Amino acid sequence: MGKTLAEKIIGSHAKRDVSAGEIALVGVDVCLTQDGTGPLAIRQLQKINLEKAVNPKRTVLFLDHAAPSPRRELANDHITIRKFARKTGACLSEVGEGVCHQIIAESYLNPGDILIGADSHTCTGGALGAFATGMGSTDVAVGIALGKTWLRVPETFKVEVSGQFPKAVHPKDLILSLIGKIGADGATYKALEFCGEAIQKMSMSGRFTLSNMAVEAGGKAGLIASDDTTREFLKGQGREDKFKQLEPDADAVYEKVIEIDASELTPVVAFPHTVDNVKPIDQAKGIKVNQVFIGTCTNGRLEDLEVATRMIAGKKKHTQIRMIIVPASKAVFLDALDAGYIKTLVDFGAAIMAPGCGPCVGVHEGILGDGETCLATMNRNFKGRMGNPEGFIYLASPATAAATAIAGEIADPREF
Repeated sequence: MGKTLAEKIIGSHAKRDVSAGEIALVGVDVCLTQDGTGPLAIRQLQKINLEKAVNPKRTVLFLDHAAPSPRRELANDHITIRKFARKTGACLSEVGEGVCHQIIAESYLNPGDILIGADSHTCTGGALGAFATGMGSTDVAVGIALGKTWLRVPETFKVEVSGQFPKAVHPKDLILSLIGKIGADGATYKALEFCGEAIQKMSMSGRFTLSNMAVEAGGKAGLIASDDTTREFLKGQGREDKFKQLEPDADAVYEKVIEIDASELTPVVAFPHTVDNVKPIDQAKGIKVNQVFIGTCTNGRLEDLEVATRMIAGKKKHTQIRMIIVPASKAVFLDALDAGYIKTLVDFGAAIMAPGCGPCVGVHEGILGDGETCLATMNRNFKGRMGNPEGFIYLASPATAAATAIAGEIADPREF
């Protein structure tokens, strides 16, 4: 019987043949925590006298969610993380370096790896052909200290995407459309395996967007086979030697096959307060917006900033709109500076924040006022997500976000 990507990767780490539904004890290649979950993991290890990192060079502690720290308690948590890194030799990603999932992809994760992270969007790494999944702080703490974890091998949904994307339609529209179709719990503890002509032609940036939001349908992982696009990405990061070809078997068994024709997609928007409340742009046009936010581990990469810059070049932001831009990493920020994107965005009227999670976390940098509305490229729009349960969050692509910033209301990017 053929194997899915999830079964192949987990089986190689369990050192035996595995199938969906089995429990497997596996070695872990990479572990991550962030400043919201890291202190919890550290305190658990201290409590059981196991304060160590078995693989410190691939254990990464991130200060990205509340960075720079907006208040005393969080600053003290940062101190806890820094001390643990010094004691164990674990890698520390400091304030301003960027979002954990972007940096893990840039510098640490390789095809065939298993990555566990104390953050639900750890599944972003699946775009590199790795089994990347979020876990609780205690599970990740044990993975840091012992280099092992246990997994239930997930069943897999094959998401086959054919055709070509129409003008002004992006991978964000694809993943939102999929979540709207199957529901926020439609793939609970399943692996989503993206494949097909449209995926093969998709950039790594677009692939990261898809894998990142697998968890918004309940997914355990969002996997994409490694190919020449993966190789080129790794080459650009200086680790082409880590590339390996990894794909599912032709006779792999899937629980479900979902077919999507990319040429039939249109720009879409997820309405408050659930990610699966997805509607076509025609039903969203004209909704007044107070704030536009482009960034996060979903859409804060160079390609996303390029899309926005191309649309707003030579124009001015609507006077009633605040626009916030947060590059996903320092590397993205520097590349955007070199390309002239940052100057164009600032000239347009955008505020540029240090690389990190920014407004997505809801602890600082862009918290909404009562009754205010934000159109964001982030991955979640739950009530209170941006720091105020009286605010309203709509989710869309960077192109739709840029069009909205120009118009002062949700707008169709195809018209720009």
